[in-house]
Amino acid sequence: MATLDVYRQKRDFKTTSEPRGRKARTGGNSFVIQKHDATRLHYDFRLEMDGVLKSWAVTKGPSLVPSEKRLAVHVEDHPLDYGDFEGTIPKGEYGGGTVIVWDRGTWEPIGDVRKAYAKGHLEFTLDGEKLHGRWHLVRMHGKPAEKRENWLLIKGDDEFAMPEGQDDLLEERPESVKTGREIADVAGEEPGWSSKTGRIRKPSRAKTQKKTAKREDMAEPAPDPSDIKGTRKATLPDFLPPTLATLASAPPAGARWLHEIKFDGYRLQARIEAGRVKLLTRSGLDWTKKFGKAVPDALRDLPVGTAILDGELVVETGAGASDFSALQADLSAGRDDRFTFYLFDLLYLDGYDLTRLPLEQRKSLLEKLVMGTEGALRYSSHFDENGALVLRHACRLGLEGVVSKLRDAPYRAGRSKGWIKSKCSARQEFVIGGYVPSTVSRKAIGSLVLGVYKKGKLEPVGRVGTGFSALVAEDIFKRLSRLRTEESPFGRKLTAEEARQARYVRPELVAEVEFRAWTADGHLRHASFRGLREDKPAQEVVAEMPKSTKAKAEKAPKPQRRTVRLTHPDRVYWPAEGVTKEGLADYYTEVWRYIAPHIVGRPLALLRAPSGIDGQTFFQKHVWKGINANILQVQDPTEKDDEPYVAINDLDGLIGLVQAAVLEIHPWGSTLADWERPDRIIMDLDPGEGVDWQAVIDAAEETRKRLEAAGLNAFVKTSGGKGLHVCAPLKPSARWPAVKAFCKGIADAMAKDSPGKYVSTITKSKRRGKILIDYLRNQRGMTAVAPYSTRARPGAAVSMPLAWEELSPDIGPAYFTVDNTPTRLQSLKADPWADFTEAARPLKASKQKV
Repeated sequence: MATLDVYRQKRDFKTTSEPRGRKARTGGNSFVIQKHDATRLHYDFRLEMDGVLKSWAVTKGPSLVPSEKRLAVHVEDHPLDYGDFEGTIPKGEYGGGTVIVWDRGTWEPIGDVRKAYAKGHLEFTLDGEKLHGRWHLVRMHGKPAEKRENWLLIKGDDEFAMPEGQDDLLEERPESVKTGREIADVAGEEPGWSSKTGRIRKPSRAKTQKKTAKREDMAEPAPDPSDIKGTRKATLPDFLPPTLATLASAPPAGARWLHEIKFDGYRLQARIEAGRVKLLTRSGLDWTKKFGKAVPDALRDLPVGTAILDGELVVETGAGASDFSALQADLSAGRDDRFTFYLFDLLYLDGYDLTRLPLEQRKSLLEKLVMGTEGALRYSSHFDENGALVLRHACRLGLEGVVSKLRDAPYRAGRSKGWIKSKCSARQEFVIGGYVPSTVSRKAIGSLVLGVYKKGKLEPVGRVGTGFSALVAEDIFKRLSRLRTEESPFGRKLTAEEARQARYVRPELVAEVEFRAWTADGHLRHASFRGLREDKPAQEVVAEMPKSTKAKAEKAPKPQRRTVRLTHPDRVYWPAEGVTKEGLADYYTEVWRYIAPHIVGRPLALLRAPSGIDGQTFFQKHVWKGINANILQVQDPTEKDDEPYVAINDLDGLIGLVQAAVLEIHPWGSTLADWERPDRIIMDLDPGEGVDWQAVIDAAEETRKRLEAAGLNAFVKTSGGKGLHVCAPLKPSARWPAVKAFCKGIADAMAKDSPGKYVSTITKSKRRGKILIDYLRNQRGMTAVAPYSTRARPGAAVSMPLAWEELSPDIGPAYFTVDNTPTRLQSLKADPWADFTEAARPLKASKQKV
C-alpha cells in the first residue's frame, strides 16, 4: 500500500527544503534518478507507482553492462514532487547532503506491474535523457532478522547495453539534467540558487523593473516618434488590416528590395494600450488568451504607452527553425513555454501613425524598441544580399522561404506587390471536405479529404495522411465529428478512389498542407499536414500557383512509383512530429535516387520500432517470419549454416522495410558482390559532454586532411544524432583487417597529437570535453547509419550528406528531418555526394604519417 507516512516521520520540514508532498490521485509513468552525496555517494532510483515514487538507493549507481548487478536498497515511498528536488539537505537531517536530478523521463512496465512488484521482479523500459532500454529490478532473498530489503538493478541485454569495461556513463555524465550543475556546484549553495543559472524559480512581475533598468544602461534610448518627419498624430486604431504578400516563383531583384526569412507560424498584430495587450489575427480575431502569458507579458514590458506591432508567433524546434506543426502540437497540448514572437514591422507608436514612413525607417525604430528584450520577443532582421541567393540558402536549410519587401514603401493594407513571398516548397491552405477514420485509433482521423474553391465550387485535390501528432489527430476528429454531413460538399461526384472510406463534413475548417507537387489530374503528391488555419475563412481558399510552377514541375525529375501496399498507413512512428508509416514511405520515395547507392546490394542491420519511437525498439540483421517478398534474403559466405541476412535491390524493397517498421538503416561498408573488401571508410566523430559544435566541425576538417594525405577523397554527413561522419569511398581492393588498421592509425594519431581534444578508444575512462574518433565501424559485420536514413529519435532527424563548405553552426547534427529534407534536395543545384562512387581510390599501404 503506497503511503507517505514514513517519509514524513523521518523529516523536519521546518529545517529541510525537501517537499512535504502528498499522494497523487491520478497515475503517471515518470521516473527520476537523483545523485545523492550523503554519508556516502549513491543514486536514488525512483519509479512512479500508485501516486508516489517507489524508491531504491543504488549504492554504485546504474550500470549499462548486463552482467553487472547493482545493489538497490528499497527505501520509503517519496511524493511525486520530490522528483524535481535539487539542493542541499542540512546536516543532521535524515539523508543530509547534496542532491541533483541526474536523470529523468518515463518508464513502461512489461507485464502486470502490481503482480511483478509483489513477486519481486519488475521488468520495464526506461526512456530518459541518459538511460534507455530494458531494465530489471529483482528482490533478493533476505537473511534472517535483516531489516532492509535488498534488490538488484540490472540492465537488459539490448542495443543500449554496453560490453564490460566500456561503461563510463557515470563519469561521462555527472551533471544534473535539470540545471546542468554537478554535485560540487550545488554543495553549499543557498536553496533554489545555482552558480551556473542563477536563481531557480519562475520570473516575477519584478522583471519589468529589471528590463527598465537594463534599457537605461543601453546606448540607444527608446524611440520618440514626435521627432520623426513623416509621422502624424492619430488615435490608436482598434485594428489595422495587414499587408499580405503576393506569391511569386522567385524573389525580385534589385537594391530596392530587402529580404526576410519567411516564418512558419501565426501572423499576429500586437496592440498595446496603457499596459493592456491584445494579439489579433490577420482577420482581426482576438487570440490573446490562446498563447499563454509569456508573449503578452513581454509586450507589456516594452517601454511604450500605445503601439501596434506586426509579426509572426512561432515555435522553434531544437534545430532552430520555426515549425508550424510544432506550434499546432503545443496549442493542442496546452503548452505555452516555447512561443516566440518575431516582430518585423512597427505601425503605430505613442500617439503617432507610422504607416506612411518607409519600411526601412519603421524597421529601424522597431529594432531600437525591441533591443535588450529577452525571451519571448525577437526582432526579425533582414538581408540586403541578392534575393535569389537568400532564397537558395533558406531552401538548402529546409526553411519555408523568403519574404521580399520594398525598403522605401509605406505600409498598405491588403494583398500587395510591395511584399513578395517566394517559397521553397509547394505549400498552402486547403478546405477540409471530409476525413477517413484512423485504422489504429477509434478517436482519431487517419487522413483528410481536401479541396479548393474554383468558380464558387469546392474542387477535390486529394488527401493528406501524415503530419498529425496523436493529440492533433484526436482534436481534429472531435472537431470534424461535429461537422458531419451525409452530403458531399464537393462540386462534382468523387471517383471511387477519392471517395473510398471518406466521411463528409461541412467545409468550414482550413488546413495548411505542404506537398511536393501537383499531379496531372490536379491532386497533391506526397502531402503532409502542417496545422489548422483558423485565421483564414474557408471561402477564400483557392489554388495558389505562380506562373512558372507548371513549367518547373515538368522539368523536375519524377520520383519512382512504389507498389508495396502499406497496412495501417496512418500508424504514427514519430508521435510528436506526426510522421506516419505513409509519411515515411513518401519520404523514402522522394529521396530514393539519393539513398539508393548507399543501401542497395548490401547486407543491412535494421532498427525496428513496430509501435513507433515511444515503443519497444530492437536491432535486426537476419530475416524474420512474414518478411515482405520485396526484401532479399542473402547468405553470408562465411556463415552458410546461419540465418540469412537482409538486403534490398529496389524502392519496393525499401518500402517493404517501412512496412516492417524499420526506422533506421545501417548498411555494411561492403557489398554483396564482395563481402570481404569494403568500398568505403566511415570515421564517426562522437562528441562527449561539453564539446561545442565548432570543435566537431574542426575535427571533421582534420580527419579530411588526414584522409586526403593518404590519397583518399573525403565526404561529410551529419549523423542525425550527436556528431558528424567523415566518409571516404574505396576501390574494393584492401580487406577488412587492413582497412580497420588504417582507420585505427588515423584515430590514434589524432588522439596522440591532440590529447586534450580527441580520444580513440571507447574504454577511455574520461571522454568529457573530448571527441571520440570511432574507427570501429570499419570492420567486418559492423555498420553505420546510411546517408538519408531516418533516426528513431524525437525530432525525426535524418543523416544528411553535406558539402564541406556547408559545415557551420547553422547546421547541427540533427538539423535535417523527414520534413525539411525533401525541401533541401529540391533546392540543390548539385548533390554534394554525387561523385561519391567515382571518387573511390584504392587504399595503399603507406609509411606516411596520417
